[in-house]
Amino acid sequence: MSARDKFHNAVKQGLEKEGWVITHDPLRIEYGEEDKISIDLGAEQLLGAEKAEQKIAVEVKSFLSDSAIFDFHLALGQFLNYRLVLEETEPERLLYLAVPSEAYDSFFYRDLPKASIRKYAIKLIIYDSCNEVLVKWIN
Repeated sequence: MSARDKFHNAVKQGLEKEGWVITHDPLRIEYGEEDKISIDLGAEQLLGAEKAEQKIAVEVKSFLSDSAIFDFHLALGQFLNYRLVLEETEPERLLYLAVPSEAYDSFFYRDLPKASIRKYAIKLIIYDSCNEVLVKWIN
């Protein structure tokens, strides 16, 4: 099993504060005969009057290394692979990449991250790691 991200619990707490029920910690999925993945969190939320459930998976990243571009490359590759697996195994579940507000403010305004997010339709959750709240959802 892979190590949890440093801010895993901050994102989990933020989701719970917004009414999400954590259903998987981590969300484990088998793909084919040999590949197993673990997405950090699986969650569900009942949507008001519709009484329908919304299901998400959240991959948490901290962006704490010396190179934000390196962290972004790793996160993007992991995100795209996880989305592929979810599309085939749990197509009703949307995948989000959770990034700390500090990284979002200092790195994600740059041309390469902006272009990648647009090109690959990356859904983001921006979180405040100190206050354990979700600051922004970007679809």
